[in-house]
Amino acid sequence: MVARTRRVDPTPRLDPVRLDELRDGDPEAIGPRRVFEGERFAGGDLSGRAAAGLTLMECELLDLRAHDTDLQGSRFVETRFERLDAPNFKARRTTWKDVEILSSRIGAAELYDSGLHQVLFEGSKLGWVNLRASELRDVLFRGCHTEELDLGGARVTRMAFDGCTVGKLVLTGVRSEGLDLRGLEFSSIEGLEGLRGAIVSEMQAIDLAPIFAAHFGMGIRAS
Repeated sequence: MVARTRRVDPTPRLDPVRLDELRDGDPEAIGPRRVFEGERFAGGDLSGRAAAGLTLMECELLDLRAHDTDLQGSRFVETRFERLDAPNFKARRTTWKDVEILSSRIGAAELYDSGLHQVLFEGSKLGWVNLRASELRDVLFRGCHTEELDLGGARVTRMAFDGCTVGKLVLTGVRSEGLDLRGLEFSSIEGLEGLRGAIVSEMQAIDLAPIFAAHFGMGIRAS
């Protein structure tokens, strides 16, 4: 008897973030364990600031610089980041739900041990994105260029890419249902076992053939 493989629709389930009648907020007020709801923060430099445990709900952050800002354990709900500038983004063990990150430049993104649910990255340039041991559900990267995407040990449900490039893709220990790589160009891949359950295009499968052959010690010869 042949076991049936359960098919999962890989399309991330995202709802647009709708922000109406926001109040003007003061970026200087952002700090540890502060809670903000329904505010727009435009401009401002949070570099080097302690803001662990911050909570933002139904907020918008525009043209914000957050280099080395400590956001450990923070929560972001129904919030939009646009033109975020963060050469080193320290946001480990954070929670993201219904969030958009648009037209941003992030160097080293420390997002390990985090939960990302219904999150859109769009039109952004990213360096090393560390999502190790995170839970990723309904995540979409669109028009993003990333140097290294590290998903080591992550649990992935419905994650896709649209018009994206990645230098190095790390899938070591990934457990996935609906990881759709068809819209992603990658130069190298680490952790081939993490491709179990992933979806690739025909061209990607052809490109991966020599990598699989080397991994399993197989030889490829012309017939």
